[in-house]
Amino acid sequence: MNHAIFGFVMAAAFVPLSALSAPPASTASHVGHVYVLSNDPNGNSVLVFDRKPSGAVTLSGSFATGGNGAGSGADPLGSQNPVVLSTNGHLLFAVNAGSNSITAFRVSGDQLMLVNTVSSGGTMPVSVAVQKDLAYAVNAGGTPNISGFTIDKKTGALAPLAGSTQPLPGGAGAAPAEVSFGPHEHVLVVTEQATNQIDTFALNSDGTAKPGTAFPSSERTPFGFDFGQNDVAVISNAEGGDAGAATLSSYKVAPSGNLSAITTGIGDTQTAACWVAVTQDGTFAYTSNTGSGTVSSYTVSEDGALSLLNVAAANVTVPVDLGMAHNGRFLYVRNAGDHSLSGFRIGHDGSLTQVTTVSGLPDGAAGLAAR
Repeated sequence: MNHAIFGFVMAAAFVPLSALSAPPASTASHVGHVYVLSNDPNGNSVLVFDRKPSGAVTLSGSFATGGNGAGSGADPLGSQNPVVLSTNGHLLFAVNAGSNSITAFRVSGDQLMLVNTVSSGGTMPVSVAVQKDLAYAVNAGGTPNISGFTIDKKTGALAPLAGSTQPLPGGAGAAPAEVSFGPHEHVLVVTEQATNQIDTFALNSDGTAKPGTAFPSSERTPFGFDFGQNDVAVISNAEGGDAGAATLSSYKVAPSGNLSAITTGIGDTQTAACWVAVTQDGTFAYTSNTGSGTVSSYTVSEDGALSLLNVAAANVTVPVDLGMAHNGRFLYVRNAGDHSLSGFRIGHDGSLTQVTTVSGLPDGAAGLAAR
């Protein structure tokens, strides 16, 4: 969450990574992993946590990206998805906001093998999107833009895609929060939190992006988003950080990139909604309310309409990032207030039951991906 916009101050005791227990991994007892960026300005890395069948996680290792992070505090990048997995979970991609680059890793169990690090095509990349053999980053600094990359099918290496860079319609003051591929694969979606608009970029057959089209957000400060079923995007609205004003909206994304509102904004009486995660079946959506210390849950109908389910499905400390395990059973939350990572089991009714907490994440950490 952008501190210049939301202006709340968080302080908590920092526990160094060395204090975290990292026992030898047992592949038989681990069924997945959770990934968090250290975002360290002096050398960025990806922290890997083993995930057990129960949902409990333990630190497994840290893997340097070859670039630098940027900033400190609760959410220095002000974005969703600075670290993402490929659909099959074989590759992981991370932004290096302090050195204007993107890193690609191959994933092997709880090990990450660095493939390459390339220029992000702009200044201060804050979010990255992956779809098959194509990736796009959104750069928040300078003249904000999107820039594309091809992904080598054999090695996973990134290569800049000529002719793919496009400026954001909102210009220098856009403050982009996320870039993601739409459900049709040939459309990119970007939220601009400072201009209150949502951009779509149609892609040519070679993967290059056409100039963006801006659509007015139904609410203020559109931030993170995730896709459900039937071409529906669920987007959080921080509403300028106003107390108790946070909302969630849903939109239909057409193959052309046209955006039409379904639910214009359902409030949860909380403050500064940031990240959004939607279950695989598209039935439930969750948003982290950074200013209230809660995670709210919503139901999503077949046509994409939203209804508030639980104002405080979980109570945590300055929740920022959300990540959902690929099996759809567990939701993970990065809590900036106490530098912790929490995990919750998702019930059939959308309820959240806490199953794990790990302390000691670095100050200024960013992002969360899970599988």
